[in-house]
This record gives sequence, structure tokens and C-alpha cells, in this order.
Amino acid sequence: MPKTDELLDVTEAAIPAVVHPPERRRRALRRLPPTTAFALALGLAAAVLALSGTPWLNDPAVAAWRTVCLAITVQALPFLLLGTALSGAINAFVPADLFTKVLPKRAALAVPVAGIAGVVLPGCECASVPVANSLIRRGVTPAAAFAFLLSAPAINPIVLTATAVAFPGSPAMVLARLLASLATAAVMGWLWLWLGREEWLRPVVRHTGHQPGHSRFTEFRLGFQHDFLHAGGFLVLGAMAAATFNVTVPRSVLDTFSGSPWLSVLFLAALAVVLAVCSEADAFVAASLTGFSPTARLAFMVVGPMVDLKLIALQAGTFGRAFAVRFSTATTVVAVAASVLIGGALL
Repeated sequence: MPKTDELLDVTEAAIPAVVHPPERRRRALRRLPPTTAFALALGLAAAVLALSGTPWLNDPAVAAWRTVCLAITVQALPFLLLGTALSGAINAFVPADLFTKVLPKRAALAVPVAGIAGVVLPGCECASVPVANSLIRRGVTPAAAFAFLLSAPAINPIVLTATAVAFPGSPAMVLARLLASLATAAVMGWLWLWLGREEWLRPVVRHTGHQPGHSRFTEFRLGFQHDFLHAGGFLVLGAMAAATFNVTVPRSVLDTFSGSPWLSVLFLAALAVVLAVCSEADAFVAASLTGFSPTARLAFMVVGPMVDLKLIALQAGTFGRAFAVRFSTATTVVAVAASVLIGGALL
């Protein structure tokens, strides 16, 4: 007969084979971004309600909400997928010191060059904050790093292509977004050179780019997975918020804001901050806001990738609260002014 100790050893050896897989699944679930988990929960709840045949789902208002939400998500998803894939590839495969070699030594010239670099280097706004912090730690002047932080998620090829698709037959809208975003990034960089103070910054060690000895393909996979899930959660929530806005807000309220050129611009700029839609998808949300002027919708697309609630939180955690409050406030003012000036001239 086996001894008791031997039985205990056998039992203890067998338990991990049963317990570990669920534990690994629980750890994987805990690693999901909170917004993504919330969006997935909402999606599952909506699917259960749809399959249960709940009568109020056939209400015309609910059907309209479902149509708008689905249309925004389906239109934006390919661009979000491509944008996060390219962002992950750049993070894993592009040398970390590339920017220090390319940027001019003079800070005043480095600012517009860093802003223009955002045109050819796609990335989402969630990744722009740690990238800017990495540039500063590698010797890039903060003004140039902040210009890149603002321009990269706003004017990269994926975002401009998505804007062209969301506003068919309106190349002026794409050009206006490009110019207004570039102008905002450059002005904010020069403002930092003029008024910025080092004590407002609280840089932390946060790695971006390839780490020696690590698999580049693994880094690409992990970076793409994180960015896509994180941005995808905000996309779903943004689509839901936009659909709710279109369906539930009374027309009289919209007329109050949309009837005034200034109020409409300020209202959509504030809405962009609150909705926090990813830059690869915000053009489709803006295109759905048909009751507002082109300039107001331009302000929505210029402000959103540069200032929103998640970006303010990321900036506060990376550079400090003093920086985040000053920088986000100034960026909002400059972005709205650039949208009004350039939108008034082109749209």
C-alpha cells in the first residue's frame, strides 16, 4: 500500500496540471486594458440582448443607434489595424537613435523637422507619449520631442488616408487637417522653447524600441497586441458615444451649437477631448456629425489626437502633472485657433 506521504506528493504534483491553465487565463484577463475589457463586456451584453429577442431592440431609435455604431466601427477598424501594425513594426525594427541622427542640432529647426517626421512615421497617440519620453532621454531637445508627440498620431499616412475615405470628394478637408495639425505641433514646440521650464518635466525610465537580446518579432507581436486592444477599446467606446450623441441629443440642442460658428467649434473640440477616439478612427466619427460645419469637424479631428482624457493621464504619469495641465491646455487653445484659421481659409 502506498504511504500517505507518497499519496500527498502525487496529489500535489497533479494539482498544478489542473489549476495552472485557469490561473494563466486569469492573469491574461488581468493584463487586458480596462477600457478594452469594458468594451468587450458591453459587446457581449449587446450580443446577448440581440439573441434574446428583447422587444425594445426593434425600436427605431435603437436600430438607428446600432446602425451608426456598427458603421463607424466597421469603417474605422481596417485603418486601426494597419496603423497599430505599422506602429509596432517601427517600435521593434527602427533603430532607437534614428531621430537623434536625423534632427538638426539647432532646436528651433529641429521642431518643424520633428513635426514633419510625423507624416512618414505612423503611430497612435497612446504610443506617442513613451516615444517622446524616449527621445528626450536620448538627447533630443524636449521641444522637438513634443512636436513629434503631437504630429505623429495626427498626420501620419494612415490617418490622412482614413480622413480621405471618411470625407470622399473633399481633398480640402485632408489638406486642412494636415496643415492645422502641423501648425499646432510646430507652434507648441516653439512655445516650449520660449516658455517651457525643465522643472515642469518629470521624466521616467520607460523603454521604447528594440532591446538587445530580445526577439524583434516577439516585441512586434506584443506591441501590436497591446496597441490594438487598447486603441480598439477606445474605438468601440467612441463609436458608442458618437451613436448615442447622434440618436439621443435633441435637434434643438444641436441647433444651439451648430448654428453658431464659434460655439460649434468649441463644442466639438470639447467633445473630442471627452470621447478620446483613436486618431485612425476619429475622421469617421467626425464625418457622422453632419449637423456641424466643416471647420467645427476639422477642430474635432485636430484636437482629438493631441488632447484627450487618456492622453492627459498618460502625460501626467510620464512627465508629471504640472506639465500635463499646462501642455494640454495650451495645445487645446493652439489647435482650436489653427483649425479656425486654416479651416476658414480652405473649407
